[in-house]
Amino acid sequence: MSLICPLCHSPLTLTNRSWCCENRHQFDQAKEGYVNLLPVQHKRSREPGDSAEMMQARREFLEAGYYQPLREQVVSLLAPVLNQSECKILDIGCGEGYYTAALAEAADRDAQIYGLDVARMAIRLAAKRYPAVRFCVASSQRLPFADRSLDAIVRIYAPCNEAELARVLKPGGLVLTVTPGPHHLQQFKALIYREVQLHVPEQKDYPGFRQVAQHALRYPMALTGTAATTLLQMTPFAWRAREDVWQTLQQSEQFSCDADFTLTMWQRD
Repeated sequence: MSLICPLCHSPLTLTNRSWCCENRHQFDQAKEGYVNLLPVQHKRSREPGDSAEMMQARREFLEAGYYQPLREQVVSLLAPVLNQSECKILDIGCGEGYYTAALAEAADRDAQIYGLDVARMAIRLAAKRYPAVRFCVASSQRLPFADRSLDAIVRIYAPCNEAELARVLKPGGLVLTVTPGPHHLQQFKALIYREVQLHVPEQKDYPGFRQVAQHALRYPMALTGTAATTLLQMTPFAWRAREDVWQTLQQSEQFSCDADFTLTMWQRD
């Protein structure tokens, strides 16, 4: 295992459903199989992350298949790593485990696939459904993994600490990021803003990494009214939507919009 103590950074060992380090810090494994490695002093709120209701709505949206092409593309791009014996891959900001589970299904039988999220409820839902994945509650700003222990990291819209990514990846390891493409959900924007502006590409540096590939994935979606409102809730511009926008979407038999993603591969020096 590659997990380390979030308090003293010593290796953690699983004994009788408890993760313990040499300094006697102990973290009990939940009955669902995940471990909470987010100390109270590292929390920004009492219960970080989305509510249980939001997580359930997100799961229903994803299971309807609207983001299935993205899921398949993520797995395809990481196939060379997934086929390696005993590879270790981390999905940060994994939520309810939709993409993490696909990685586990495609991976070599001896692979270790980890899912990490700050939201305990999301990890609890994920661990109950996907026992093949090793889930933990933790912050992406303080990754509970040993130095140079991972082969690849997946970052889909999640916040990250670039220095932490460099620390935990092996030399030559990969980071796959997914960010909004220029036209992502532009039809939602048209309902909310007077002028629709294209998404600006993410301006983020990864010191110690070089960009080795970039792919665009764009396709149309035909959403039900319920799916449209759920998807809007998942976006950062939901706060600007007026009540009449929510009502229009909810009452729609079908709402057509574009999914547009940019997938970028970075390699550790």
